[in-house]
Amino acid sequence: MELLTETLGKRVHDPYMEESRCIWIAGPIIVGSGPSGLATAACLKSKGVSSLILERSNCIASLWQLKTYDRLRLHLPKHFCELPLMSFPSSYPTYPTKQQFVQYLESYTKHFGLNPVFNQTVEDAKFDSRCGVWRVRTTGGKKEEIAEYASPWLVVATGENAEEVMPEIDGIAGFGGPILHTSSYKSGEMFREKKVLVVGCGNSGMEVCLDLCNFNARPSLVVRDAVHVLPQEMLGISTFGISTRLLKWFPVQVVDRFLLRMSRLVLGDTDRLGLVRPKLGPLERKIKCGKTPVLDVGTLAKIRSGHIKVYPELKRVMQHSAEFVDGKVDNFDAIILATGYKSNVPMWLKDMNMFCEKDGFPRKPFPNGWKGESGLYAVGFTKLGLLGAAIDAKKIAEDVAVQQNFLKKDHPQHC
Repeated sequence: MELLTETLGKRVHDPYMEESRCIWIAGPIIVGSGPSGLATAACLKSKGVSSLILERSNCIASLWQLKTYDRLRLHLPKHFCELPLMSFPSSYPTYPTKQQFVQYLESYTKHFGLNPVFNQTVEDAKFDSRCGVWRVRTTGGKKEEIAEYASPWLVVATGENAEEVMPEIDGIAGFGGPILHTSSYKSGEMFREKKVLVVGCGNSGMEVCLDLCNFNARPSLVVRDAVHVLPQEMLGISTFGISTRLLKWFPVQVVDRFLLRMSRLVLGDTDRLGLVRPKLGPLERKIKCGKTPVLDVGTLAKIRSGHIKVYPELKRVMQHSAEFVDGKVDNFDAIILATGYKSNVPMWLKDMNMFCEKDGFPRKPFPNGWKGESGLYAVGFTKLGLLGAAIDAKKIAEDVAVQQNFLKKDHPQHC
């Protein structure tokens, strides 16, 4: 800790602190070293502003490195997913693999000289109005050391996918077979010839089912809610790219009607497969409800061929079997929960004026959710993926740079 203190800031005696020590950080404290945190730190550095990145895991982009399945690729073309100030290598395919994306992030970190402090779990962060700074208390390290950092700025970069969502399912404790969240799923190798129930029909659930088929497993998909499934590409162009271009000229409802008509031509009537479309169009639903449409990468063909069964909402789980709301019962060897993730901000941020306590997202929607009061910022909560994170990272860096220059000239900070 002495080395960290000497490198990043200065130790300040403060009688209000439990252990009478504080690590002063001249630039922002960034919580999270995923793509959002790295992008913000790089943008700050490009403007001459240093920062401290705190990461609870032992590596950057821990969600990508530790909690994603092997066959994962970026669902959008790479030019929509690159971080600010550094493009993907030209040799990368249009849809980079998980391994390629991690390599890109590692190169990005090295290129900008970013040095996250790993194994630092933020226990709480609160604004000290007496000193005008944010105090961030962490635990971690080999001896579970407690540290406290202080800075005029705090950037929340823990993102939308910080904690797994584990649903309550009647009887699941008595299932008797393997039950795992997709965060623990790597490939279908361990499920060869097994009957597997996949709960959740988002992009992860759909792709896990496809992966299971490739390992000769027999997956079934639980579709609880209505869902929009769109082709990943239309006429050789990414569906997302087409959408962004059309939205520059037409209202979202008009674009939605175009997407749905094209999807029906390319994919057919998904309602007949048990995938009933919502009343709101895919883009309007994304904007209003935050529900991302599924981009099909081959799963629908497996459903049509009968390799993947589709079931409605689960009613209860029994020993090696499940009953659904339509009364049907089937036997299964394993259950995979593709039930997504949630924000963990309410668990550690003590000032929730900027964030909603219910879901841990900024109260103001994009594009206004990046800035709060008293030097508090958010990045990675736009529901627009990496593209949204890049936009907010640039805004945060510009705003902090202006403030820091003002403080240096006229208001030196001491506490």
